[in-house]
Amino acid sequence: MENFNYYIPTKILFGKGKIKSLGKEASKYGKNILMVYGKGSIFKENCYGTSLYQQAKESLEEAGLTIFELPDIDPNPRIESVYEGAKLCRDCKIDLVLAIGGGSTIDCAKAIAGQAKYEGDIWKCYESKDPRPLQEVLPIASVLTVSATGSEMNGNSVISNLSCHKKIGLSTSKFRPVFSILDPSYTFTVNRKQTASGCVDIMSHIFEQYFTPDHGGYLQNRMMEGVLKTVIHYAPIALEHPDNYEARANLMWASTWALNDMFEKGKIPTDWATHQMEHELSAFYDITHGIGLGILTPYWMKYVLSEENRHRFVDYGREVWKLTGSEEEIAEGSIQKTREFFTSLGIPARLQEVGIGEENLEAMAKQAIQQGPLGAMKELYEEDVLAILKMAL
Repeated sequence: MENFNYYIPTKILFGKGKIKSLGKEASKYGKNILMVYGKGSIFKENCYGTSLYQQAKESLEEAGLTIFELPDIDPNPRIESVYEGAKLCRDCKIDLVLAIGGGSTIDCAKAIAGQAKYEGDIWKCYESKDPRPLQEVLPIASVLTVSATGSEMNGNSVISNLSCHKKIGLSTSKFRPVFSILDPSYTFTVNRKQTASGCVDIMSHIFEQYFTPDHGGYLQNRMMEGVLKTVIHYAPIALEHPDNYEARANLMWASTWALNDMFEKGKIPTDWATHQMEHELSAFYDITHGIGLGILTPYWMKYVLSEENRHRFVDYGREVWKLTGSEEEIAEGSIQKTREFFTSLGIPARLQEVGIGEENLEAMAKQAIQQGPLGAMKELYEEDVLAILKMAL
């Protein structure tokens, strides 16, 4: 196991009715709150007989806080929303940026909090993947409504710039929320497609940290297998019974732990090639992130599988899918099981099913490796990325 430092400052308030604590927690950071949210689900009636918008507003106002709003954040959040939100922060002297929604909204809030305190253009930090210019960031908090990205407890943010067909992630400890409210009840109304794609996203986060070339990290690997088995068990239940609290609660907590840095510690380097490739799909075609990951993952697995790394696929097949047979059979079988599970959730198996053809494959492959080869299990160069994209057509 490699050396590591580990620190998570995010306070988690998990469970039913935790929204009542929002005002009390937010008031610790100041008086002016920028509430960032998406396209309208925040206004829908929930299982509490009201809307999340109304619940959040009441809690904040009861604490004597002043609310400013930035609505209509896109599923792949745009840099334009970041600029707009940052201007609001400066003009209104915002003390806390509060994201209410899923990973896209939280990611956007993080970028807003960074741009608000930065005189330069934060997009350049994303392009260079260098957060060092961000010396100060406004405090960030979240109320989670979609189980998928883990953004509620990590320092990651992914922003899209459609003018140049780029979707780029930036990571810094300054982006970690100071607190996050996780009430699984708010995910009851998440539709079937978003629930399925969220579950794929959770699993993909695990895969990126699980499939590494090292032989260490025994504890982390067993914990990750537990998260994978949790998603495999509860995803079908959540799809068939959207208001099953236990299923939604387990998926929400799995989402949070799948990407809060716990599992990667001691396992450097991790992979992330599939995420980088999917970012190109979303940048060029604005598709749902989890859908893109679900299409690409089995093809990536098949492409990188080799005698040198077969042991990791064998562990995955035995521990998660309970496969038996020769090592070759288990490794190949684990990939097939992954595809079958994604298909059972309603995830497409081919890029053509989501409107992606051959026309931009070369451009996407070239852009994916702009900052160097991808991956750790197998280094992927432009020709490798192109080969995987063609396999997925």
